[in-house]
Amino acid sequence: MIIEHITSHEFENGLKKTRCVVIPFGSTEEHGSHLPLSTDTIQAYEVAKAASRLIPLFVAPPLHYGCCRSTSKHPGTISISTNTLKAFLKDIVCSFHEQGMRQFIVFSGHAGSTHKMALIDAGEELIRQFLDISVAVLTEYDLAYEEGKELIETKGDSHAGEIETSRILHLYPELVKGCDEREFPSFPKGMLVRDKRKYWKNGVWGDPTKSSREKGERINDLVVKKLVEYVQFMENFVE
Repeated sequence: MIIEHITSHEFENGLKKTRCVVIPFGSTEEHGSHLPLSTDTIQAYEVAKAASRLIPLFVAPPLHYGCCRSTSKHPGTISISTNTLKAFLKDIVCSFHEQGMRQFIVFSGHAGSTHKMALIDAGEELIRQFLDISVAVLTEYDLAYEEGKELIETKGDSHAGEIETSRILHLYPELVKGCDEREFPSFPKGMLVRDKRKYWKNGVWGDPTKSSREKGERINDLVVKKLVEYVQFMENFVE
């Protein structure tokens, strides 16, 4: 059940089938010169929607902004603070809880460590506030990397590389503008730097030249399957 597409009556009836909702979190963030700024949002939202076609599941409208620290100086990246991110998640869960939801899967297409920690912190606060809910924080990219490891040729592939380029080629091929070159960032270990583009010129972390539409489809299907399994686990989870 895609929440932005259903009516109030359909929402009410849906609660008779499930109390689980996936909340996709993405970003508006550079992904090299070849992928759209909405890459993280697209991947998380499309996987959640595909899962909802297989099992009873609510899918919330995605949040298109995240905390983007490493790419903050690259053109097109629009970042929000961790406090804003946490407050948004907490407010959304509180409202969904009033509407009857009890299982919450925070599904992040953006894999930045600061971003992920903010979502986990908010989730920890929520499970202390509401004793009748379950909260999971999953990073969509981590699932893709783990489930697709037999298909991935590039060691350490990450942002705008082989995996993400393959998946956008599958999901929205018209949004892929050519193919950037292999690149990895060279941030000095432990240092917080102001000019992040100095150490990561093109904003690619991996090798997009190894991408293919077929590879993207296979990885996407594996992630959908894993999310379905996780929803089924969560609905039966008792702490």
